Amino acid sequence: MLPFTRPDIDEETIASVAEVLRSGWLTTGPKCRELEDALSTRAGGRPVRLVNSATAALEFALRIACVGPGDEVITTSLSWVATANVILAVGATPVFVDIDPATRLIDLERVSAAITERTRAIIPVDLAGLPVNRDILYEIASRHGLRVIEDAAQSQGARWNGRELGCFGDLIAFSFHPNKNMTTGEGGCLVMNSEQEARQFEKLRLQGVTRNADGTYDCDVLGGKANLTDIAAAIGLGQIKRLDAFNQRRRELARLYFSKFDGLSRLQLELPLADFEHSNWHMFQVLLPASLANQRGELIRRMRETGIATGVHYPAIHQTALYKNLGLANAHLPHTESVASRILTLPLFPAMQEADIDRVVIALTQGLDHLSHEKTLA
Repeated sequence: MLPFTRPDIDEETIASVAEVLRSGWLTTGPKCRELEDALSTRAGGRPVRLVNSATAALEFALRIACVGPGDEVITTSLSWVATANVILAVGATPVFVDIDPATRLIDLERVSAAITERTRAIIPVDLAGLPVNRDILYEIASRHGLRVIEDAAQSQGARWNGRELGCFGDLIAFSFHPNKNMTTGEGGCLVMNSEQEARQFEKLRLQGVTRNADGTYDCDVLGGKANLTDIAAAIGLGQIKRLDAFNQRRRELARLYFSKFDGLSRLQLELPLADFEHSNWHMFQVLLPASLANQRGELIRRMRETGIATGVHYPAIHQTALYKNLGLANAHLPHTESVASRILTLPLFPAMQEADIDRVVIALTQGLDHLSHEKTLA
């Protein structure tokens, strides 16, 4: 079975994890501080703190930005549900804006129109590792006095106009889930603007506690339990050394996909934006023809039978039961709904070879031809 993604963990990293296990110090400790320092270096020296998921990083970022009940946060519905769930978690209301069908990212022109007196922040999502236009995003935020919490979960190592994400901007959350370009097993981090924000984040990730020199502690804010372990950080330290190489290989594989699909116009697939300047190519996603959208599940099944796993990233958040029950399903998001109904994530990870790309394209081609033939007969 060719998975749609697979982490690449080398023997040196496995050995470093074993060293942590033997050390007896398994929870947050020196390895976490070492990884935070390495991440801070990539972020131009800005403070970075680890947590056990990007979801926690996003929620704590909202709390640092003082977003709460009665506030609105503008975001996209084409994302993992966590992007909107964290807004609900702090008592605020998500306001979904449609996407630009060319980039599949939040349509920044529509963001301006969605701003009200209750709007406090914007959460853009770098779907598949393609960055939202940071120049326009921050111009809008500055003009309206809004905080920006970048859901950069998928864009570790991506760049905007030559600068790596995290080196600039407001609050930036990255994910280290196993399907990301670098992993800690599970985990995430937040890049912040000041040591004051970093200290607040440290309290939020561990029950709101501040430890005193005499061994006692105080608790002055309601925090959670979201600290990362040194076991996970040891994996991350091995991964961050290879992140640039991983991303370079992903770009090479994405170029192979484009070359293999070239000339297959009969498939009527919509390919992703071929951006090799900014994207880290976290995923390679195609859009099926609208006429075959309701047969996507059958295509996924047929490809799995040939030994190829695919994914759907993502169903539209506003169409899930939770958000329907909140009355948010009526948002006018035609582009989001169209893309969500047709999107298919193809295998892409650094260990893949050209022969793997060939397998995927052949299986996809045969599957689409079969479905088109069946539709014609029907």
